[in-house]
Amino acid sequence: MKVQLSKDLQENPDASVAADIVRSCVHCGFCTATCPTYQVLGDELDSPRGRIYLIKEVLEGVQPSERTQLHLDRCLTCRACETTCPSGVQYGRLLDIGRHIVEEKVDRSWLSRVKRAVLKQGLTGRLFGPTLSFGRAVRPLLPHALRRKVPVRRGDTQWAGSRSHARRMLLPQGCVQPSLAPEIDAATAHVLDALQIEAVTPKAACCGALRHHLGDDALDEIRRTIDSWWPHVESGVEAIVMNASGCAVMVKEYAYLLRHDTVYASKAARIVELTRDLAELLPEHVEQLAQQVGRHAERVVFHPPCTLQHGQRVRGAVEKILESLGAVVLPFADSHLCCGSAGTYSILQPALAEQLRERKLQALHVPRPDVILSANVGCIVHLAGASEIPVRHWIEWVAARLPARSV
Repeated sequence: MKVQLSKDLQENPDASVAADIVRSCVHCGFCTATCPTYQVLGDELDSPRGRIYLIKEVLEGVQPSERTQLHLDRCLTCRACETTCPSGVQYGRLLDIGRHIVEEKVDRSWLSRVKRAVLKQGLTGRLFGPTLSFGRAVRPLLPHALRRKVPVRRGDTQWAGSRSHARRMLLPQGCVQPSLAPEIDAATAHVLDALQIEAVTPKAACCGALRHHLGDDALDEIRRTIDSWWPHVESGVEAIVMNASGCAVMVKEYAYLLRHDTVYASKAARIVELTRDLAELLPEHVEQLAQQVGRHAERVVFHPPCTLQHGQRVRGAVEKILESLGAVVLPFADSHLCCGSAGTYSILQPALAEQLRERKLQALHVPRPDVILSANVGCIVHLAGASEIPVRHWIEWVAARLPARSV
């Protein structure tokens, strides 16, 4: 597809990247077959091909409208289209650039600005924990639709800290996970401990994904995260372990996002080199875990988050781990499609998100599993809000089969 940058964007390095990506698109339409929003809405402009055309127009100088912004907002950034595209179009990167440019050219309504500002500050700051606690306290008094959006506490499982081991890995805890589901970090630390690996906790810092995908400048947030992790990198941690696939796929973009930063470019590249999703780390340790787990068959389905299967291109690894540890992993239809969580999407686009969740849960429930497992806290909370079957992180399932940690 041909594209000629407008004069005001010719000195913009991100716009040049976007133009190169647009040129790689042959407009074949294969992407429409795997686009969740196109399947629901049936609008070409709510497909990857249509959105690429909209971004092409903006790059060429056409003034975007609120309608342009709406079609870009409706994208889940699931990147299923990337795994279907025969031309290797980097659609996710193109969409992020397009959103940033449109955000500068189109004024949002005051209500939209307030809502997005609350999300940026509330989900990444110190107020999230107390706000969630308050929401849980008044949950019985809330209307049904709102009550379903407030996840119940599943227990008092907290990370008690890690024992010292010769092997050390960094375990970032993220923004919302410590409050929403502290049992995920506790389970991860327990599994690492069983492998004689010490889980080291850095100072709390946001990976930047939320701001970045909302069209905001997240580079300062990314730099603060690197600063928080860097002393541990210098002290010799052998990996940065991510148990939230949404954070993992964002961190793996650091080298690209800071490629022009003379101070942080090399640090960002090192961070990316060290970053490993749990699904990438544990396969090499599965035999060691198998010797320790209490094996009994349990019927499970694994819902692979888009950030794992499309963003990081890690497919089948978790299922193999679960099977090696005794699970009966059941197949289900349309496992490549998004559940509708997608970071803040379920808040900003609730109607679409609920339709996608209903479709996903119908597919997940068909095999009649004992438990639904996933790999990202957003997907887990979103699905659990309407599922009759328990939804857990897959690392919790693994940790529950290990002997209790002795003090």
